[in-house]
Order: sequence, then structure tokens, then C-alpha cells
Amino acid sequence: MAKSEEQKEQKEQKAAPAQEQDVTEQTIVMAPVADPSGTPDSPDGEGTAPAAKEEKPKTKKKQTIYTIKLIPDDDGATKSIRLPARVLKFGLASVAAGALLFVGAFSYSVYSTFANQNGAAEIRELREVNNIQQEQLLQLSKKANALQDEIDQLTQLESDLRRMSGAGPAQDDGASDGSGLTNDGTSGKHDGQGGPYVQQPSLDNVSEALDNVEKDIEKRRASLLELQEQLKAQQESLGTPGMVSLPGSLVGSTVSVTTPMGWPTRGEVSSPYGLRWNGSDFHPGIDIANDMGTPIVATADGTVTTAGWNSGGYGNMVDIDHGNGIMTRYGHAMQVVVSAGQHVRRGQIIAYMGSTGFSTGPHVHYEVRVNGQTVNPVSYL
Repeated sequence: MAKSEEQKEQKEQKAAPAQEQDVTEQTIVMAPVADPSGTPDSPDGEGTAPAAKEEKPKTKKKQTIYTIKLIPDDDGATKSIRLPARVLKFGLASVAAGALLFVGAFSYSVYSTFANQNGAAEIRELREVNNIQQEQLLQLSKKANALQDEIDQLTQLESDLRRMSGAGPAQDDGASDGSGLTNDGTSGKHDGQGGPYVQQPSLDNVSEALDNVEKDIEKRRASLLELQEQLKAQQESLGTPGMVSLPGSLVGSTVSVTTPMGWPTRGEVSSPYGLRWNGSDFHPGIDIANDMGTPIVATADGTVTTAGWNSGGYGNMVDIDHGNGIMTRYGHAMQVVVSAGQHVRRGQIIAYMGSTGFSTGPHVHYEVRVNGQTVNPVSYL
């Protein structure tokens, strides 16, 4: 029995170191752990569990890496390129964005190229059409000018017939555009011409010229019919025709002093109103040529609005406002003797004939404008 107790004590002694060892090992494991609240560890280990959980190192998220292998055909060394997923995604996104930009830029370039080509083609077509129309307009103006020349020849022929037969002159004796008219018997002695710089005939100019040709034809028809009646009357009565007043005479005239009437100077009409120079220029007035220094007078009462040099081809020029939208212009003067703002009367000297500006010789360029539009001055002579 004593032996049995001795064996029991030995077992207990062996067990005691084991427990101490366990405690020691447990203490070693838990030694680094510190309770944040300062509470001692509980014997059953409940106080140490949360501390151990907090001190557990955080695990980093595993990064995906893509490997691109380059394998040569000649059994050479294989090369590998390692690209993180983030870099690969960024690269693909950049490539996609670049591709979109390239496609957009290429598309815009193609569109712009085609648009410019279409625009250039349209401009070329419009220019060709415009050139064709200008050529047609020039040809039409030449035909209108030729018709006017033929009418002038018929007018001259009628005047010769009237003179040879002793019949009185026609009421509109002379060319309808003023060509060849003279008021001092100097026909053919002066040929000065001018006006503003050459103006390419417009559609309105050609239309106006054709209208004038149509009116002139009617006048010539009526005048020839009148001549026919006069010749018949002469044959029947063997009488002589009576005298008539000269065209433009102001004797007994009841025309208002503010309406242009009569000649602005003595001389010969050297260039008519309308198309001239084979239809290449539209002349907005008539040119009356004479010697240098011939006086130029106002054809109606009015106020001088311009007196001096004009850079548009008129040279020394005088403009007179007669009221009611009527204005007269006198160009190419050698000397101007009135000033802007001055009131002048019909027949008053305003300048002396010269050849300044766009001019080929001494003459006065005479214009009549109604509401800003030029009209044929011949009807006012």
C-alpha cells in the first residue's frame, strides 16, 4: 500500500512539470499580446482571443500579372514580358482611345477633302457660267451698239433727204443718242471723249440700250412718215417749207428754271450716251468737244454740291443739285470757277473746258441724273 502511494506521488510530480510547461509555452505564445483595455488575461483564454485577432497581419490582395512570351522560330531563347493587369488595362484603354481619335481625325480629313473638292468644283462651275454669261452679255451689248449705229445712219440719211428735198428738219433731228449734234457749226473738228473709268456693261445697261433702240426705231418710223407726207404736199402744191426753231432753243420756253435745258457749252457731241466703243463701255452721259478753255455754263438754277477734283475719272468736276431729285454733272474741266454750296443760275459760267481725268481731248462730260439714275441728256438739250 505504501508502494502504491509512492507511485501516485511520482505520477503527480511528473504531471506538475507538464502543466507548468504548458503554461510556460502558452505564456511564451501570448507574451507579445497586450490587452488594449489593460484587463488581465482570463484563465480560460477568453481575454486573449480578441487581441490575437487584431494583431493578425493584413493579407495583401494578390496582384494579377500577365505574361507575354515571345517564342522565336529558330529555337532561340524565349523572352517573357510581364505586365501587371493595371498596366495592361491602361495600355489597352490608351490604344482604344488613340484608335478612336485616329478614326475620327481620318474621317474628318476625308470629309473635309471631299467637301473642299466639291466646293472648288462648284466655284469653278460658277466661274465658267459667269464667264459665259459675261461673254454673252458683251456680245449682246455689241449687237445693241451696232443697231444704234444703224439707226444713226438712217437718221443721217433722213436728214440728207430732208435737206435735198427742202423739207423741214425733223423734230428730233440728229442721232437719238446725240452723236454728231452741234450748236456752233464745228461738226467734225473736235473729237475729245471721256467720262468715268471704263465700266463693264451690266444687264441693266444693255437692257436700257435695247429700250432706247426700240424707242429710236419708233421715232424714225414716225419721222419718215412725216417726211413722206411733206413730200406729197410739196408735189401737190409746189410750195416751200417753213422755217423751224433750232433744237434746244429756249426762245419762248416755259420750262422751269430748275429743270436742265439747253447746251452746257458750245461744241459737238463727240461721244453719245449709252454703249460705246463697240459695246465695251457704258457711257453715263454725253461728251461735247470744243477748244480748250471754252466756257461751260449751268443748264438750270441750283446749288453746287461738288466743285473740284474727282478721282473716279471725271477730273475737275462740278455737280449741281436742281431739286426734285434732278442733278447735273460737268466733267474734265480745265478750271472750276464755282465752289460747293454756291447758288448758280441757268447760263452762269461754272467752269472752262479742259481734258483732265480720263479724257482723250478737250471736252465736257455732261450728265443728267434723276433720283440718282443717269438718263440720256439729249432730251434736255
